[in-house]
Amino acid sequence: MDIDRIRNFCIIAHIDHGKSTLADRMLELTGTVSARDMMEQVMDQMDLERERGITIKGKAVKMNYHGEDGDYQLNLIDTPGHVDFGYEVSRALAACEGAILVVDATQGIQAQTLANVYLAMEHDMTIIPVLNKIDLAVAQPQRVSQEVQMAFGFKEDEILFVSAKDGTGVSQLLKAIVERVPPPKGVSNPLRALVFDSAYDPYKGVVAYVRLFDGSIGKGSQLLMMSTGSNGDILEVGNFLPKLTPVERLYAGEVGYVATGLKNVRECRVGDTITLTEQPASEALPGYEPLKSMVFAGLYPADGDDYLSLRTALEKLQLNDAALGYEPETSAALGFGFRCGFLGLLHMEIVQERLEREYGLNLLITAPSVAYQVLMDDGTEVVVDSPAKLPPTQRITEMREPLLALSIVAPARFIGTVMELVTARRGEFRRMEYLQGAVSQEEQGNASSDARVLMEYRAPLSEVLMDFYDQLKSRTQGYASMDYSFQGYQSAPLVKLDLLVNNQPVDALSLILHRDKAQQQGKALVEKLRTLIPRQLFEVPLQAAVGSRIIARETIRALRKNVLAKCYGGDITRKRKLLEKQAEGKKRMKRVGNVEIPQEAFLALLKLER
Repeated sequence: MDIDRIRNFCIIAHIDHGKSTLADRMLELTGTVSARDMMEQVMDQMDLERERGITIKGKAVKMNYHGEDGDYQLNLIDTPGHVDFGYEVSRALAACEGAILVVDATQGIQAQTLANVYLAMEHDMTIIPVLNKIDLAVAQPQRVSQEVQMAFGFKEDEILFVSAKDGTGVSQLLKAIVERVPPPKGVSNPLRALVFDSAYDPYKGVVAYVRLFDGSIGKGSQLLMMSTGSNGDILEVGNFLPKLTPVERLYAGEVGYVATGLKNVRECRVGDTITLTEQPASEALPGYEPLKSMVFAGLYPADGDDYLSLRTALEKLQLNDAALGYEPETSAALGFGFRCGFLGLLHMEIVQERLEREYGLNLLITAPSVAYQVLMDDGTEVVVDSPAKLPPTQRITEMREPLLALSIVAPARFIGTVMELVTARRGEFRRMEYLQGAVSQEEQGNASSDARVLMEYRAPLSEVLMDFYDQLKSRTQGYASMDYSFQGYQSAPLVKLDLLVNNQPVDALSLILHRDKAQQQGKALVEKLRTLIPRQLFEVPLQAAVGSRIIARETIRALRKNVLAKCYGGDITRKRKLLEKQAEGKKRMKRVGNVEIPQEAFLALLKLER
């Protein structure tokens, strides 16, 4: 197809604003998916996505649209809405010329809406604003339209009103895509294709999902990966309909897949540029910025024999999830495993479930932590992503913790509640802005006002990590939404909290936290573990320590055997002799005994009150 008749676009929105349903209607109207094969959220093909009702992976699909002046090829990339999968959104934006901004007409602008729009503006993309769910009785399309105009500067006639559920306005949206989104630019040679995603197939090797910027590619050619220098024979090229459908060739401007035949997953990375060996390109495409992991946790196989299986599974999963990072680590308590980096707690949870479901692994996961910068006495700087890697205290000059810029959107009546929550987590207020245009002074002071407010804070990542989002939702009756971005590091009085079980430190239960919270957290942790660790035949002390100072202690009482049961009558000295013999045995057992720590003990760190 002529490049002037191709349109590449993606759908961006806050979570649960109707992206996947809108994609369903587009597939239906263009006849891409037959009525027999049609189902809800047809683009969400993973079981996890369908169970949770969220998009985890970005998906691409090619649609043929019959316009008034001829046929057009529309290439759609559907993106996730949750902040933890923001990297998927940024990759999709780099492969497109236009974006459909979906805003829920019942909820209005949310925190992730703002973040995604700013990201699209950075890529200098054409944005088509769409108000969805106008069929609902509680929808307020005119109010939300005013919000969108005030926040982003759109004109009133640029905003489209649709209902993805019943199909209202979707045909007008398809027409607007053809009219407003510019066609891609491309030259005939040499080939340059950006890898925006990939997957592993046992027969075809690494399957790269690509957007062609220049040239064309077909089966039988020999490809060259420009960053790794790897060569491979192209086994197949094709489009997403939405299933992988082979074609003869892919041309500049198109989105499709390339079966590379590469068996080593490290040879084809997301963000790499594919060119041809016989006519290589002189310069690679810009690709993507390397991603910073925000949350770190240890992944260990429950059975030590599964270590190699876990390593293979992580390699293949990383190919499909470019935001996942990992490196080998060893724990005295858990054996051999991997230190993995994630974008957030939901990302961590999804990775664990995918490893267990798709690769049949039984895993133990340690409490999540963040990466700290540590300035040593010799002037060097090290990054510590695990409490076990923290250098000796006497060698540390300064410790810095990662900071987040928080954007919270909530109704005005919850301003005090949100401020109280963020301040308790060591948050620093930056600014506040009403989203509904001109709000009177009287309305601003009215606690029952429905006006929504954008509040911006700076807060330590470690304080936001655990249950902050749950607390925010519960305290605002579910109305608040949150987005965050990394803001660098700041110095803080941090200490390492060690946990000793039977006088032995357990590295997997250690924490790095603020000095003021060490006492409270240490006490809460040993109290929780006392109920989770099974009782032994000997007394087990649980101690929380900062350095050499014990700050909290609990004792797991010993299981007692009644040694006096067989001793009836007689002198008291006989009973005393039996009790002394039992006491000696318990002392000896305590010296040589090992305490098995169940997985629930590691999960207890997730549930501690902050």
